[in-house]
Amino acid sequence: MAQSMNRKGWTVVLAGTGINLALGVLYTWSIFKGAISDSIKQGGPFQWDLASINDPYAVCCLVFAFSMILAGKCQDRIGPRYTAMIGGLLVGAGFLLLSQTTNYWLWVLGFGGLAGMGFGFGYSSATPPALKWFPPAKTGMIAGIVVSGFGLASVYIAPLSMYLLKTVGLQGAMMFFGIAFAIVVGLFSLLLSNPPAGYLFGGAAAKAQAAKNAPAAKVQDFTSSQMLKTGSFYVMWIVYFIGAGAGLMVIGSVAGMAKQSMGELAFLAVVILAVGNAAGRIIAGSLSDRIGRMLTLSLMLGFQAILMFMAIPVIGAEHPSATLLVIIATLIGFNYGANLALFPAITKDFWGLKSFGANYGLLFTAWGVGGFVLGRASEMMKAATGDFTLSFGVAGMLLTVAALALVLKDLFNQMVQAQVAKELAQRAEVAKVAVQEPVFKPALEQAA
Repeated sequence: MAQSMNRKGWTVVLAGTGINLALGVLYTWSIFKGAISDSIKQGGPFQWDLASINDPYAVCCLVFAFSMILAGKCQDRIGPRYTAMIGGLLVGAGFLLLSQTTNYWLWVLGFGGLAGMGFGFGYSSATPPALKWFPPAKTGMIAGIVVSGFGLASVYIAPLSMYLLKTVGLQGAMMFFGIAFAIVVGLFSLLLSNPPAGYLFGGAAAKAQAAKNAPAAKVQDFTSSQMLKTGSFYVMWIVYFIGAGAGLMVIGSVAGMAKQSMGELAFLAVVILAVGNAAGRIIAGSLSDRIGRMLTLSLMLGFQAILMFMAIPVIGAEHPSATLLVIIATLIGFNYGANLALFPAITKDFWGLKSFGANYGLLFTAWGVGGFVLGRASEMMKAATGDFTLSFGVAGMLLTVAALALVLKDLFNQMVQAQVAKELAQRAEVAKVAVQEPVFKPALEQAA
């Protein structure tokens, strides 16, 4: 029975990963943006303002994030299967709309609105059920595996997109993706399920043995309203905003940055970045199970800040090195990917599993706001200065602040915990003395 349940749990993990492998088309936006940009410059059917070319992507990130709140509640109430189906249909509808128009506002609606909401519903249905099948010791690893699909998607979508752009054009590519993703997400959604009521990790015997050897403290289940009253939520929200926003800024523009030195092979930068993105999710998730979430997150943010500063002379060069650009973009993708594994695990650790979908949906709004604000700001700074050096510098400073804030917060918590432990030990000693005193008093009185 236990083996059967374990297989079921891994089936859910693979299904969630498969859904994310389809929905990760979001990270291929820089290729679509390149095709739109070429059309604008050549007087083609796309008659947009170049400064607004990233708007569908920025709006998509925002809608994706805020739809996670509704999708999370939906996932908690009606289950992951139907939530994922809704997501697949919305993404399909959005891309089919894109296949029929070049209008700016309809692209904002199709990619930003419909597809963005579909990403939210699909993404929210993948991780929560997978985490519920496995014990806390595997939280980071399981979250990392499931969300790695979203990051890895560009490995096949990027070259496929380039092929479709050359053969059937941008509109034809949108139609293909719309139909394909609706079908793929719909099929994988049939394999999603939550564990049955009373489910025990590894079976009753394993649970009893684990409890005997190392009893673990139960994490309190917070409702969304209770979570919003905690200071930790707002600290994590700001950190997520910075970490995700800085990464999305690079992901949304990497193909354009690489085009100058790589030409038509610029899509390879997207592919290699995707590998780093996926690897960061799995490695950071697994590492956090061993050394802790906060330490892992602080290290990743600090490393990403260093990479942002290192990238400035590369992207600012008249003839940037393709090799250096790809290496830096890949490492930035690695660190960005770590966020998508660590924050779901943090949500489970801090606020429990009962309302996980809704709680992570609220925290995930930071991802969308970060992508929208920093993505839009990056394009505006590029339009004003001619390159991305200023935006990379600003992102590097924000990441530095976030990493330092987490380190200081962790040190403060350790100091508080140490002080509390000291006071409890002193109280225990006082209580011990108080209990012993009455034992000697009667004897002394009797002797007198």
